[in-house]
Amino acid sequence: MILDILTLIGWIGVVVFAISGALVASRKEMDIVAFIFFGTVTGIGGGTVRDLVLGAVPVFWVKEPAYLLVCAIASAATFFLAHLPESRLRLLLWLDAAGMAVFCVLGAEAALGHGFLVAVTCGVMTAVVGGFIRDMMGAESPVIMRGEIYATAAFLGAAGYLLGLEFLPRDHAILFGVALAFVLRGLAIRFRWRLPVYRRRPGRSPEEIGL
Repeated sequence: MILDILTLIGWIGVVVFAISGALVASRKEMDIVAFIFFGTVTGIGGGTVRDLVLGAVPVFWVKEPAYLLVCAIASAATFFLAHLPESRLRLLLWLDAAGMAVFCVLGAEAALGHGFLVAVTCGVMTAVVGGFIRDMMGAESPVIMRGEIYATAAFLGAAGYLLGLEFLPRDHAILFGVALAFVLRGLAIRFRWRLPVYRRRPGRSPEEIGL
C-alpha cells in the first residue's frame, strides 16, 4: 500500500517537473516542440543522470517508455493551458515538493550497496538535476543556486531514509525519508526560509594584507 502511494506521488512528481520545464518555454514564448523538449528533460533528467552514473543501462525510461509519453503529454497540455499552472504557482510548489521528496528517496534506494555518500548523492541528483538542466537551458539562474532550501531538503530526505533503514522496516524508512524532505521544503515555502548567500564586500589592498 505504501509503495503504491509513493509510486503515485512519483508519477505526479514527473508530471509537475515536466510542467515546470514547459513553463520555462512559455516564459520564453517558444513553440510546442520546445515545450515538450523542456518538459521531458526536466521530468526525466535527474533519474537519467543517476542511472548513467550508476551504470544502470538502459536507463529507466528506456525500460518504461511511459515516462516519455507522460512528460510529452503534460508538456503539450501546458502549451495550451500555460496560464492555469502559472496562476496556481503555489500549488505547483507544493506538488513539486512532494515529487522532490519521493525522488530523493527513490534515488538513494537505487544506489543502495554503493555506500552512504554515493547513495545520498544519487538521491539529491535524482531530485534536483532535472530542474538544474531546465534552468540552464532556459538561461535562468538555477533554483538550487539561489538560496532556496531545495537540494538541502533532498539531502536530508535521502540521508534520513538511509539511516532509517538501520532501525526501521523498509516501508517505514521510505516514509521517514520522504517526510523529512517534504517537511523541510514545506517549511521553507511556508516561512520563506532561504540559505544565506554570498554578499560582495570590498577587497583589501595589498598594503592592508602586508604585501
